[in-house]
Amino acid sequence: MAYELKLLTGNANRPLAEEIGQYLRVPLADAEVTRFSDGEVYVQINENVRGADVFVIQPTCPPVNDTLMELLIMIDALKRASARRITAVLPYYGYARQDRKVQPRVPISARLVADLLEAAGIDRVLALDLHAGQIQGFFRVPVDHLFAAPVIIDYLGKKELREPVIVAPDAGGVERARAIAKRLNASLAIIDKRREGPNSAVAMHLIGDVRGREAVVIDDMIDTASTLIQAVSALEREGARRILACGVHPVLSGPAVERITTSPLEEVVVTNSIIVPAAKLTARVTVLTVAPLLGEAIRRIHDEESVSTLFV
Repeated sequence: MAYELKLLTGNANRPLAEEIGQYLRVPLADAEVTRFSDGEVYVQINENVRGADVFVIQPTCPPVNDTLMELLIMIDALKRASARRITAVLPYYGYARQDRKVQPRVPISARLVADLLEAAGIDRVLALDLHAGQIQGFFRVPVDHLFAAPVIIDYLGKKELREPVIVAPDAGGVERARAIAKRLNASLAIIDKRREGPNSAVAMHLIGDVRGREAVVIDDMIDTASTLIQAVSALEREGARRILACGVHPVLSGPAVERITTSPLEEVVVTNSIIVPAAKLTARVTVLTVAPLLGEAIRRIHDEESVSTLFV
């Protein structure tokens, strides 16, 4: 029996959801996701979803608590409307950096978010570039973890970089940087970073040779750009001829845009997993779309096909 595919979205990133819908040739479901005057989220689905295979596309990006509540309430509404299967499509997973206890008496908020999603009624998760891979294990439902690396690799490959070196801005990003370096036939460098507190990092020294070469810093997200700029400073100090950066999730909070604009960075490549406001779009910021990647994963999940070939 074929179950109908339906796409639903909140207010976090409607343009991305519409792009995914265009790729799949499936219109977004008619749903209201609004607020009461006191700020409470109100959801009403204006079409039949009984027995449907529903994919809720909602990055839990800033304002994180608002977008997360929208997602939870949409899932609850679908569950109560008798949807056959509900898949949370998370282009960006909020609270992902709180994935373990690094100090006494602190929460593991990434696990709490997973528990909330399961309590709301999800049957499956489709995520893009989780900050920490172990978050997959926080769920008791199946998790398909995609990477935007193919999109970034394709873009960098067209730039015809000379003597490229892929740079991991910290030890946690080495695996990601190594995979991209292998695909681009580039060398690898690592920044030794010490974190002094939330949104605060100091780059100590560089492991690898970048002198006279074209360096590309690879990270999963760019938040305040503190880590990125520290890495850029280290690369400039070590004689890199040209410096670019790639980050999947453009959080770009606080002084991020100003730091990028006043840095030696030639270009910052990000994806549309999070909407980049027009005020933050400068000539140095390039936005790539992940809609075909997510759309193809949704199609394969719906058709019960393998999605492993989409992984890198």
